[in-house]
Amino acid sequence: MIRSRPSAGVEQCPRTRSTEAFRSPDAANFAPRISRRTLLGTLLATSALGVRSGNLIGQEPLSVENLYVDDNLDRACQRAIDFLMAQQRTNGSITDRGHELALTALAIMAFASIGIEPSESTPQGQTLQTALDFVLDPKHQNEFGYFGSHDGSRMYGHGIVTLMLTEMLGMGASVQQNRITHERLDKAIALILSSQAIRKEPKLNGGWRYSPGARDSDLSVTIWQLMALRSAKNDGMEVPAEAIEEALGYLRNSFTGRRSGDEVTGEGGFSYTPGQSRPSFTMTAAGLLAMQVCGQYDAPEVAAAADWLLGHKPTPTERYLFYGLYYYAQGMHQMGGTYADQSQQIVSDLLLSRQRSDGSWMAPGGEERNVGLVYSTSLAVLSLSVRYHYLPIYQR
Repeated sequence: MIRSRPSAGVEQCPRTRSTEAFRSPDAANFAPRISRRTLLGTLLATSALGVRSGNLIGQEPLSVENLYVDDNLDRACQRAIDFLMAQQRTNGSITDRGHELALTALAIMAFASIGIEPSESTPQGQTLQTALDFVLDPKHQNEFGYFGSHDGSRMYGHGIVTLMLTEMLGMGASVQQNRITHERLDKAIALILSSQAIRKEPKLNGGWRYSPGARDSDLSVTIWQLMALRSAKNDGMEVPAEAIEEALGYLRNSFTGRRSGDEVTGEGGFSYTPGQSRPSFTMTAAGLLAMQVCGQYDAPEVAAAADWLLGHKPTPTERYLFYGLYYYAQGMHQMGGTYADQSQQIVSDLLLSRQRSDGSWMAPGGEERNVGLVYSTSLAVLSLSVRYHYLPIYQR
């Protein structure tokens, strides 16, 4: 929607919401904020009146064309939200398979990605509020701050839940819900940091694996923890800069392109673990977005990965297609130009025609098909809703 260009350093990664509101958990700081939809309507109105957005936020003029959402895409997202609402159980979870905590967190992000907030007095807002209450139930986080043991989702689930909570921080339906979110996050972030500090061999340092005490790392698990840390730091929470730098080091170790000193020669992607020579679509898209989230927009690995993705278009037979499209849509959109235009068309072509009559999506591959409809539908919404740019973590 509206993006500003940060410098390449990891210390600057601007987002729409103010970080000042999250430095202390008092009632005044946790007052509900202006609805994203209200903000979007205001921006559209001021743009229509000829008001330059540069006068409002110091950036380029706001384009109505950039804010416009195709009717088919808009309807597809709404039908998907209706489906997710229908999957909510009496305990507030949104799931159709196991891993109820992680799947509920993904669904919450899908709701938020199209501008729905827990404070809204609508069926969607009420669904989101009760889903967030479910995640915040104290029984879902152990004494060490770990979310991944309750539903067996391990560090994947912990990273997903933590990222969701950082994105929802200050968006709760009440002061109490916001306060509890902050309390859960303090412990969750501490666990991510302590897990990263486990001694590993040099090429695996800075990353994460399936369990908090793991002595190895992989890119897929690492990216969820890194995005959670980056989002928490943007919220004003205490996240050491060294933790982000070490995670970026692991990302660079997972890069498969050719290097000449500090430069990258030609295109290149990312692999699941360091040392692999062949990149994959999903890991290259994930690596691209993770580096962008950390402000590395001008890094040579970012340009190389985007070029690799431009030349290796995803197909319906792609392994972990929905997981990859989630990263691909966000990362390529941030590249702008041909990268954004091509990825937007590809994501739309791959998803819109495959939406089921009940509003859901079923992933074509066996690896993802087993996870269920809530998983694939949530990721589809997160992929299609890229132009809304409501989630701060994905704003450039």
